[in-house]
Amino acid sequence: MELDQITFNAAIGACEKCCEWEKALQLFGVMLLSKVESSTVTFNTSISACERGGKWQRALQLFSDMVRDTVESNSFTSNAAISACKRGGGWEDALRFVSTMAQNSVELDTISCSTAISACENSGEWQKTLQLVNDMMKNKVELDTIAFNATISACEKGGSGRMLCNLSV
Repeated sequence: MELDQITFNAAIGACEKCCEWEKALQLFGVMLLSKVESSTVTFNTSISACERGGKWQRALQLFSDMVRDTVESNSFTSNAAISACKRGGGWEDALRFVSTMAQNSVELDTISCSTAISACENSGEWQKTLQLVNDMMKNKVELDTIAFNATISACEKGGSGRMLCNLSV
């Protein structure tokens, strides 16, 4: 049986779903050693596996490797990276991903914004949550319950609940 990109991607994806980030990265390494070309799916599932395993810095390294290798990213890639930042308390990195999505012609979506808002809320960055909500409204990105709840929570924690009145929903 020849191991090709599809086979490796399926195996890495199975590891990601089982929260086996180490095995996913081992397979990725074997894939590269076998001279099988990686793809967006390969990186997406590997980044997601690291995110699920709480290895947010490794997820960001994979994203950097993806850019270096000129593998095209998509919203799933960015969302997995933003989610990894949220888990690791890297709100600044989460905001960087949101801002670079537009620069890389990756459509900003509800998931990416809500996850970045949650990352800011977890770190007590209530001003950033308000800024992101305003950006979402300006860019006509649908606001969801997660974004609203995280923003409310961040403002309450920061003693700035009255700032919520400034949102024009």
